[in-house]
Amino acid sequence: MSNTITITAATGEDMRGLGRRVARLTHGGDVLLLSGPLGAGKTTFAQGFGAGLGIGEPIVSPTFTIARELEGRFSDGAPAHLVHVDAYRLGGNAYAPGQDAVGRLLDELESLGLDEELEDPGENTVILMEWGEQMVAALAPERLEIHIERPLDTPATDTDGELTSAGARTVTLVPVGVSWNSFDFAAGTR
Repeated sequence: MSNTITITAATGEDMRGLGRRVARLTHGGDVLLLSGPLGAGKTTFAQGFGAGLGIGEPIVSPTFTIARELEGRFSDGAPAHLVHVDAYRLGGNAYAPGQDAVGRLLDELESLGLDEELEDPGENTVILMEWGEQMVAALAPERLEIHIERPLDTPATDTDGELTSAGARTVTLVPVGVSWNSFDFAAGTR
């Protein structure tokens, strides 16, 4: 796609800044997918995204709560309802006979009440989903995919085994669908 862009985020602050810039381009009804390995910077990006929406609450990974809902404002001043989803724990191994992985994920989303949010976000709602590649592709034909890669030569953990933010990240923004056709990140327009 001609408007795909690749950016290097050398520091955590660069990743937060990228999140702020992307937030300024979103509108109600948008779905954004964050993908990348553990420690890639998905939550760091989400922190900047929340700041870009003027959300005052801390943005933390919703791994154990699955989803967090936060209130802020879009760049035009309209109220913004952010649904930050972490699908890492969804899609376990217990499938019904003949059920595929996407079917299982959709069932889990429905049980959490998130399926309708993803299929048809409200006019002031933006969905930011981590680890949801299979679900978002099935539910959101219009989306911005944000793929984050860590350098292979930089360990994901420090000497104590803690996740580290060391190393530049490569971030690829992939607009998918008609609503993202005019996406121009460099110009800051959509």
